[in-house]
Amino acid sequence: MQLKAIAVLTLALLAPWAAPAQQAYVPIEQRLTPAQLGEVGLSPAQLETLNRLLRAAPAQDTAAPAPAPVAAQDAAATQHEPADLGGQPIRSRLKGSVDGWEPGTVFELDNGQQWKVLKGSMKLRKPLDAPEIVVVPGLAGRWFLQVDEDMPKARVYRID
Repeated sequence: MQLKAIAVLTLALLAPWAAPAQQAYVPIEQRLTPAQLGEVGLSPAQLETLNRLLRAAPAQDTAAPAPAPVAAQDAAATQHEPADLGGQPIRSRLKGSVDGWEPGTVFELDNGQQWKVLKGSMKLRKPLDAPEIVVVPGLAGRWFLQVDEDMPKARVYRID
C-alpha cells in the first residue's frame, strides 16, 4: 500500500519535468483523483507546502530527473525505522494495561498524548501493565505505535 502511494506521488511530482517548460504549474490536487490523494495521505497543510515548493522549483529541461533506484526504495521500506518525513519517534509509557488493540482502540500515554488505532489488530497472550512504547513516524504523515519490536505495529493517529 505504501509503495503504491509513493509511486502515485512520484508520478505526480515528475509530470511537470516531462512536460514542456512553458506550461503553468498544476497543483497536486488537480493531478490526482480523490482516491489517489487519499492513498497518499497528505494533510491540507502538507499539500499546500508541497505545491508551494514545486511551484517555486527552478525551471528544468524537458528530461525527467532519474528516479531513485528500486533497491534504495526497498531498503528504506524494510528498515526498522521508517523514513522520517518531519517527525521524531515518541517514547513514553502507556497508562494502564493493554491486552491488545484493534481499529478504534485509544491509547493514552504518560506524556498526556492520546493515539487512536486506525489499522491493525493484535491480541496479546497476557496483558502488559504500563508497557514502554514507541510511536514512530512513517511515510506521508503516518504514525505507528510499537509495543514491542517483535510485534506488529498499529497504525495510529493522534486525537488529543
